[in-house]
Amino acid sequence: MNYESTFIVSPELAAEKIEEITAKAIKTVETSKGTIKTVQQLGKKRLSYFINKFREGSYVYMEFSGNGEAINALENFFKFNDSVIRFLTIKIEKKKVVKEQPVSTEESQITEAKQNEPTTEQSPLA
Repeated sequence: MNYESTFIVSPELAAEKIEEITAKAIKTVETSKGTIKTVQQLGKKRLSYFINKFREGSYVYMEFSGNGEAINALENFFKFNDSVIRFLTIKIEKKKVVKEQPVSTEESQITEAKQNEPTTEQSPLA
């Protein structure tokens, strides 16, 4: 299964510490038989509301594949790490392809007739 996880760390942390936490999160997924696809550090952003008295947070985004064991291990890592102030992990579903259904001949004739009708609109100044 494919998942994506975004977590927010304290804005007071140095860049080295954020990289260290990210590396530990990656290692947690990999030790739980998961594979990392993408990791992006999105930088410091303003939060919509205060979280633990912080108005800003440093965002990190990860995409990975694994099983439930990897999810539990990663979320436990986030819960017990005081530097992580918020996290969210979601399952990525395959996108469904919607096929266009052919228009029946009756519907296409009605549409053509409406397009060929003369318009009798009056101008707003008349």
